[in-house]
Amino acid sequence: MTEHGRWDFWIDRGGTFTDVIGKAPDGSLQALKLLSENPEHYEDAALQGIRDLLGLATGAPLPAGRIGAVKMGTTVATNALLERKGDRTLLLTTRGFRDALAIGYQARPHLFRLKIEKPEQLYERVAEVPERVSAEGEVLTPLDREETRRALQDAFDAGIRSVAISFLHGYRHPAHELAAGEIARHVGFAQISLGHRVSPLIKFVSRGDTTVVDAYLSPLLRRYVDRIAGAIGAEDAGTRLFFMQSSGGLTDATLFQGKDAILSGPAGGIVGAAMTAAEAGFAKVIGFDMGGTSTDVSHYDGEYERSFETEIADVRMRVPMMRIHTVAAG
Repeated sequence: MTEHGRWDFWIDRGGTFTDVIGKAPDGSLQALKLLSENPEHYEDAALQGIRDLLGLATGAPLPAGRIGAVKMGTTVATNALLERKGDRTLLLTTRGFRDALAIGYQARPHLFRLKIEKPEQLYERVAEVPERVSAEGEVLTPLDREETRRALQDAFDAGIRSVAISFLHGYRHPAHELAAGEIARHVGFAQISLGHRVSPLIKFVSRGDTTVVDAYLSPLLRRYVDRIAGAIGAEDAGTRLFFMQSSGGLTDATLFQGKDAILSGPAGGIVGAAMTAAEAGFAKVIGFDMGGTSTDVSHYDGEYERSFETEIADVRMRVPMMRIHTVAAG
């Protein structure tokens, strides 16, 4: 029996199809598959799947109190990254380092290619401000708060509402990033990603890249999460809403961030494969997850394999992710 006679739902929103499994109050399981994008018939596949299993008409409000929990893996952030449809983003960094992320590690994956096409940066503009901290965390140049405010105001006036703040050695001395973040909040920025919080580790380029990804994707992800939460009554009816992270763990919807959502969907496939194999008596698994858009291949030998520095769609990021090899053929 489900909690207090409510339905529980597990949802995998892929690039082509959305799969919904519902557990009725009597404990029975029901499965449903829908097209992830079908705007002529419904606005969101996950919500429509819940409606269909509850026997509700398309677009009908979900009844408060009938849903206990929803646990979801989604490719919303993945698709936004691939299609470059995240929010307009400002990168605020230490003076003299505006090109550091574009230069990256000077990797040359195609040595003999005559025409080199540099990957497009996620941030729309860069602003440099006077500040400097040593590798030991000693303040060499205090943050110029007035110039920081002017730079942020200029970007805000240009219509940008998301900012990634990543200063050199900011993880050793976060006070400058915190101060800049507070100024950005007063200016009116809706999304403020701070490098020392997003990726509190050494290496300026990796930390900056990850901070930009978070600022670029989190607003879009938050709008999607809020829409789902509002529809299922996550606040008013006490329905619990969880999302799968790239690392393979579930997190509360309020804590779901852009940097942790890139492999939200595929990560759930590995966990499911490992658990299913374990019930059948197998400890070693090769996962083959073919969807309508791509195929994900993974390996499990008693523990989940994770990568901590990853490049997806020409974007570097440093967050724990399930180690998955993806082929663009569904």
